[in-house]
Amino acid sequence: MTGSNFRMLLVASLAAVSLAGCGGGGSDIASPGEGQFATGGTGGAGGGTGGNGQASADCPTGFINLGTVANGTLRSCGIPRAINANLTIPFRPGTAYRIDGVAAVGQDRGPDSANPRAGTASAVLTIEPGVVIFGGVAEYLVVNRGSQIIADGTASRPIIFTSLNDLNGGPELSGQWGGIVIAGRAPINRCPPTTTAFPANPTNCEFRFEAIQTINWGGNAPTESSGVLRYVQVKEAGYEVAPNEELNGITFGGVGSGTTIDFVQVHGSADDAVEFFGGTVNARHLVLTQYDDDGMDTDEGFSGSIQFAVIFSDNPTEESRCFEASSAGSTSGGVPLLRSRPKVSNFVCRQGLATTNFDTRQHQGMVLNSGTGYDLLNGVIYSANTRIPCLDIDDAATIAAPAPTFRSVAFACGAGPFRTTDNNQDAAAEQLFTAGANNIATGYTPTFSQVFINGGNESGRVASNPTAVSSFFLVTSYIGAVSGPNDTWFVGWTCGLAGAASC
Repeated sequence: MTGSNFRMLLVASLAAVSLAGCGGGGSDIASPGEGQFATGGTGGAGGGTGGNGQASADCPTGFINLGTVANGTLRSCGIPRAINANLTIPFRPGTAYRIDGVAAVGQDRGPDSANPRAGTASAVLTIEPGVVIFGGVAEYLVVNRGSQIIADGTASRPIIFTSLNDLNGGPELSGQWGGIVIAGRAPINRCPPTTTAFPANPTNCEFRFEAIQTINWGGNAPTESSGVLRYVQVKEAGYEVAPNEELNGITFGGVGSGTTIDFVQVHGSADDAVEFFGGTVNARHLVLTQYDDDGMDTDEGFSGSIQFAVIFSDNPTEESRCFEASSAGSTSGGVPLLRSRPKVSNFVCRQGLATTNFDTRQHQGMVLNSGTGYDLLNGVIYSANTRIPCLDIDDAATIAAPAPTFRSVAFACGAGPFRTTDNNQDAAAEQLFTAGANNIATGYTPTFSQVFINGGNESGRVASNPTAVSSFFLVTSYIGAVSGPNDTWFVGWTCGLAGAASC
């Protein structure tokens, strides 16, 4: 988003205050399931002035005055690095909040929700609608096990996480700050070497984040809540911590199903837009755009359900797919201890339309490997790029029962529906796909407007009832993420889409 576009959005957000007040859209928050939170530290005090292109004169109590950004139009208020008591980040005109280094919500309370680690603190970080939070290189936000983030925006006043480069009106770039990491206690499949079957009480199955070894996730609480992300944008994230180890736009590690994820956009991530390392969290209304690696990456035993997803990247720079799915983690006899089983319904994937950099890189609409399961329903994978196929399935463990399933899915890729050049389960993709109901591998021509809004050829496809796969899903009569021009769930809170502000 250019500096001028950002200020336009901020002015619109200010105008919405008189109509919507400062409340969100309802919290739907479940308990984190581990006793009382620490008290004190409410934040949010202090009046401040500004708006209309003028930086506020000061920062709220509890935040550090770091001067101004955006050519002097926004006061930069530093967020505490250790948030070990409940804290509210208030919306104020002329104010943006900086992640000054690493902001950690709570301390790691361990994998057992019934017995949190003694001497550790938990906290709730609440972010009001319309708040802008930014970071620079090597700066990121982490929510540790046992704590919560409540980022509950509205369609007219989304909460925006972005970079200093963006606020200062720089060119649109990726990898300008770290992103968001949320660590929970839902089960993952990283277990001790002696484990041969997934334990009934998996408190000893936990793992460190590959990019930052001090962050741990996993545990015994599949329904635990890490809070709410609703009407949220995350832009220009994905800082490279070490060679080939970048942070994602949002990283979900062992996050439980009590967490609410709805109306979230990740744009311009240098790694994956979102990655789910194990856990059970569900999500609706995801917009994942212009990522460099993958749109949605799932592994370590992830079993959540995701509905209504728009995923596209025109010119990714890494080995890139809309969906990359694995069960990477601990195995017994070559089979994952806890098999990943993502479930996705009502989606549109357009991959690598302008990609020319193929050297050692592979690009597909979707790749399944290392023993993952998958249920894919009511969607489209397409690309006009003549070197990108729609689906690649690898290794015998991936096609072992219960195998991935496809229902009411349409393919239209320039390199054909299936990747058949890697000598690894080459026939499996076609066999599994054609076994499903209402699928079409060839002969379908996309008629989307604006990349993802259904046209006649999408409206004419038969949809499958997704509730047979997951009770989280809503019944729809259409494939794709957006039923037609009158379906406007993506309007008002996103960037970079037709009719929206640029990113």
